[in-house]
Amino acid sequence: MSERMASERLMSDKLELKKTTNGPSLKKGLVAGLLGGLAGTAAKTVAERVYLSRAHGQKEPPELVVERSPGRGLMRVRKKIPKEALQWGFGAAIGAAYGVAVEYYPPASAKDGAGIGMALSSMTYDTVLPAVGLAPDPAEQDVQERTTEMTMHVVFGAVTETVRRAVRRMLR
Repeated sequence: MSERMASERLMSDKLELKKTTNGPSLKKGLVAGLLGGLAGTAAKTVAERVYLSRAHGQKEPPELVVERSPGRGLMRVRKKIPKEALQWGFGAAIGAAYGVAVEYYPPASAKDGAGIGMALSSMTYDTVLPAVGLAPDPAEQDVQERTTEMTMHVVFGAVTETVRRAVRRMLR
């Protein structure tokens, strides 16, 4: 998408928000973003199952958090619940925060959500998670692993934005 088209789209979205609402709404942005984040998490989860992003034997960060938590004696079946709860809770929280951010700063939705996906990947898998030992250092990952991880987060961002925008329009 060209820079001009992106600029026109942002202006259009901003104008639509003014026409259909009485301005930004914290509650509506939160709800729309939360639902978008849940949909984005679902899409990312499916995409990861189809296109494996982990090296053989490498565990997901939520799985490592559960393993390293004080209740290590949890049964295998019970471990799956916290891992999934972490993934879905994180996706919902990121989506809600994103929805509020877009409500008050519409340019945050640039690139149809791909920007939030790339930023999220950079903030988590490239910095925070390696720093706390929940993911390998980016220098230790091969190009395919890094590309796949970024792609999965772009999927999350694009779906989050698409659903957020649709829900926000319904909430007028």
